[in-house]
Amino acid sequence: MSNLETRKIFRILGKDSVRFVGGCVRNALLGEVIGDIDLATSLPPQNVTERLLKNGIKSIPTGIQHGTVTAVINGKSYEITTLRIDMDTDGRHASVTFSADWQEDAKRRDFTMNALYADMDGHVYDPLGSGISDLKQRKVKFVGDPYLRIKEDYLRILRFFRFHTQYGKGRINAKGYRACLDLKDGLKSLSKERVTQELSKILLSP
Repeated sequence: MSNLETRKIFRILGKDSVRFVGGCVRNALLGEVIGDIDLATSLPPQNVTERLLKNGIKSIPTGIQHGTVTAVINGKSYEITTLRIDMDTDGRHASVTFSADWQEDAKRRDFTMNALYADMDGHVYDPLGSGISDLKQRKVKFVGDPYLRIKEDYLRILRFFRFHTQYGKGRINAKGYRACLDLKDGLKSLSKERVTQELSKILLSP
């Protein structure tokens, strides 16, 4: 994860204000191939944009309403998202409020193994206290109440099964499985594009 580009971003934003997050941290701990590198920051998106531009880095407001700015360095893209709390949601999209609280940001993520952060020195942060353990045991578990997490975004039903196929071992998490079955009708509210994309990922899973 650490390369010339990410070190530059950490330097510009301040090493105490930005961390690696999600899939890149998960895969690094599992010793698996790291795909996209995502970053989380306690800085507001406008501040992130200003700092990047001031240092000659192209900044794209890819999801500015949700606090996401994409930095492009040497042709490589890095998504930088401000810590946030999901407020109102319709099962597809959420309105958010920005935060500087790493634990609150972790609480709104889908699975415990994705609620992990790491700094440039390789120190891993587990705000919820269960992410590292679940990852080591290959347990795919929703953060908090599975019903609430799914109602925030019904696509998480499909993601739950994909993640169990890719990263899980042993029996599927019973609470998560039951919630997915009970809320399966929520998938009807999603666009065909989102569902098709997720199903394709499931079919291509190793």
